[in-house]
Amino acid sequence: MSKKVIKKYAKPFGKKEKVLNYTSNTYQLTRPNKVDAVMALIRECQPKALEEWEKFYFEKAYTKKKDRVKITKETLDELGERLYAKITEVVIPEWTAAFEDLTLQDCKDYIYEVTIVRTYDGFLLEKSVINDGLAKIFPEIEFEESDPELDHAGDIDYLGKVGNKSFGIQIKPITANANFGNYKITERMSASFQDFEKKYGGKVFVIFSTRTDDKKVIVNKKVIEDIKTEIERLNS
Repeated sequence: MSKKVIKKYAKPFGKKEKVLNYTSNTYQLTRPNKVDAVMALIRECQPKALEEWEKFYFEKAYTKKKDRVKITKETLDELGERLYAKITEVVIPEWTAAFEDLTLQDCKDYIYEVTIVRTYDGFLLEKSVINDGLAKIFPEIEFEESDPELDHAGDIDYLGKVGNKSFGIQIKPITANANFGNYKITERMSASFQDFEKKYGGKVFVIFSTRTDDKKVIVNKKVIEDIKTEIERLNS
């Protein structure tokens, strides 16, 4: 029996795809606060044709902001203009300078750093956030590393067990001067978090941590209260 062929409608951008994708992600031009939560909308629509989805989108889509704005074709065109400006005014000059300065040794060092050193740094960061942070704040909770064989393992670093339920923890390293408020989870991660909650009963919390005076501290401290509230909910 032959497999059903799924038709693709997307326009191929060839070699330009990488720079378009990089810049769009870097400057968050296709996030829900700009174009709405598109996967949630299309699942609501359940379109049978591309034209049906396009019509539904422009009827229902709003920017995900406090002062939300109706999204139109002109809105998407304006985002395209911003994308072009970022590429031509920022990305190309930055990449050109990087290309001119790049050496073979940089490439060798980078592969080694990502594989060995940064992995070790991330491992120590996770351990410290849990053992020196959450485990002391919530001594009644058993924290365990996520099973790498599970579907959610790439998005969930630790599970906090509350009876026969669990909540999830994702740990993100962040520099002391970075703004974690700009971080937005992807729609794929959001779906992963939702799947986790259905399976384990608890929500997933993203923790940002950094090193300060040889100590690893939680940057977004409000998450502690959120976790406390979740533990109380799971215990009720």
